[in-house]
Amino acid sequence: MTSTVPALGTRSAEGSALQAVLLDMDGTLVDTEGFWWDVEVEVFAALGHTLDDSWKHVVVGGPMTRSAGFLIEATGADITLAELSVLLNDGFEARISTGLPLKPGAARLLAELHQHSVPTALVSASHRRIIDRVLAVLGPHHFALSIAGDEVTRTKPFPDPYLLAAGGLGAHPARCAVVEDTSTGVAAAEAAGCRVVAVPSLAPIGPAERRTVVPSLEHVDLAFLHSLMTEMP
Repeated sequence: MTSTVPALGTRSAEGSALQAVLLDMDGTLVDTEGFWWDVEVEVFAALGHTLDDSWKHVVVGGPMTRSAGFLIEATGADITLAELSVLLNDGFEARISTGLPLKPGAARLLAELHQHSVPTALVSASHRRIIDRVLAVLGPHHFALSIAGDEVTRTKPFPDPYLLAAGGLGAHPARCAVVEDTSTGVAAAEAAGCRVVAVPSLAPIGPAERRTVVPSLEHVDLAFLHSLMTEMP
């Protein structure tokens, strides 16, 4: 998706205006991180391998190339990365076709951002085919653009997806608020220079400079996001 949405506010990167909000998808807006693990377990079971539960925290939140590659190496499964990616995406699509649970507070936050015309982007490590399915549920009108993991050369934890999203919205990265649920996504957003709100899903995330940790999206609204900018030096 392309965007012609102007930056919110008139202040520069040195001012206090919130210019855009960039949102992760899996585990942040939709409660699907467990879905991915369930599909991985099922696919590898069909290949004759049992996944160790301790691997869940290794594969969560990252690009499929990393998670799938790790699982192939860890199990020794006789399958290529390309073949496994197809099986995982097929399994995930089948899983969400029966229902896609939103995280608490997600619908309310998206509605508020849309009501106040805040430039908003969906930034995910998932592939485009998956993002488009989820967008149909979230409402594509809530997002000026979306960035998929298979549309960038380097996806999370590299900053590229968030830099691309900020640029597409005409916003300075330092004036973008990013909402993420994993350390991989947080690392990408912080490397891009964004202000990060971490809403941990499967693994804890500690507070840090330019990072605020909250227990759920129910603690995040537009006033809260604006306050993050005014707190910055």
